[in-house]
Amino acid sequence: MADRRIQINFRLFYFLVFWALGGLYPLLGIYLKDEIRLSGSQIGTLLSIGPIVMVITQPVWGMICDWTGRSRTVLIATLLATGGVGLGYLFFDHYIPLLVVAAFLALFQSAIIPLSDTLIVNYAVQHRLDYGSFRLWGAVGFAAAGFAMGWLSERIDLTVIFYGFAFTLWAGAASARWMPQDRVTWRVDMRSGLSRLIRLPRFMLFLLATFLVFGPTFANNTYMGLLFQSTGATTAGVGLGFLLAAGSEVPFMKVAGPWIRRQGALAVALFAAAVAGLRWIFYASGPDLLWLYLTSGVQGFSTGLFIPAALMYVQSAAPKEVKTTAVSLYTAAGTGLGHWFCTLFGGWILDRFDIFATYLFFGILTGTGTLILWIVQRLERAETGKTGSDRPTKQAFPF
Repeated sequence: MADRRIQINFRLFYFLVFWALGGLYPLLGIYLKDEIRLSGSQIGTLLSIGPIVMVITQPVWGMICDWTGRSRTVLIATLLATGGVGLGYLFFDHYIPLLVVAAFLALFQSAIIPLSDTLIVNYAVQHRLDYGSFRLWGAVGFAAAGFAMGWLSERIDLTVIFYGFAFTLWAGAASARWMPQDRVTWRVDMRSGLSRLIRLPRFMLFLLATFLVFGPTFANNTYMGLLFQSTGATTAGVGLGFLLAAGSEVPFMKVAGPWIRRQGALAVALFAAAVAGLRWIFYASGPDLLWLYLTSGVQGFSTGLFIPAALMYVQSAAPKEVKTTAVSLYTAAGTGLGHWFCTLFGGWILDRFDIFATYLFFGILTGTGTLILWIVQRLERAETGKTGSDRPTKQAFPF
């Protein structure tokens, strides 16, 4: 009975945390543009500071958890602090103070997903459970929040997104009390690990492709609201777009594992990247609002498949002794540097041209990343032909 309650709570936790993220970030760019009157460059800079801060501070949180041995307590504290700092957006209407708020928000938020993922994955492995059945509820929460908070913003005002962010994170902190109190450490031997990985050309090329594909994927969460708004969507309409886009990831995450086992992680990642690139190019053409809605579900093909396939490829391509370092570099390249670069320069392009030029930029980057993935696949096949082995493209999906 207790185990059943813990598992239900894991699903609730992911739903609440990703509700907070899905209710804030898709509409934050609109708030900064319409309510605070920031320029595109200022919005890009402000929202790009988070990924860099997270890359720097995540290992620090790992050391704190390792030192204290109280990872659950650290998780609860960072959830409470992140919710409180998020309310700081309500008290400032100038660029520099908001930049400070964004930095402090990223400082505490950087611990939440890696820490909770580690605790829940450990539990899933110990009890022979499917981690994906828990994580799936994060996608549900993110999708539902985009629509619900957009609807509420239109009927109240945009400041409701900050209250929703804080209250759902605090509710997540309450649910985190049922998390296991496991010891968590994210120690990475970067020096020796990096020296080994640099000697793997396929891996380094894949990191570059991850930077080019993941960057636009995550930056889209900032600029998609502005794209919909530019074609006449209301705030509630923006929320509907995020519901369709994020919601489409759910079924694809469920089928990703079997598809990766059949086709290979690299082939699935290549397909997903190509779909993403075509999507950004289509958006750059300035389609009508109806077409934006109709094509939002494409996100399931791209993001819903690329994330698990890319992670699987990294885990299988890296030597066993440096897998942790490889995953850390992969995360830093895509969700860190790629996210920062595309959010920053996307705002700069928005200022000088328009939102459609920003998506053209995303399309060019993703197209280049797709080409690099194709090259990696060719190198992989050449090596397979020499060794007679199909490693690492068709290993079992870990989740």
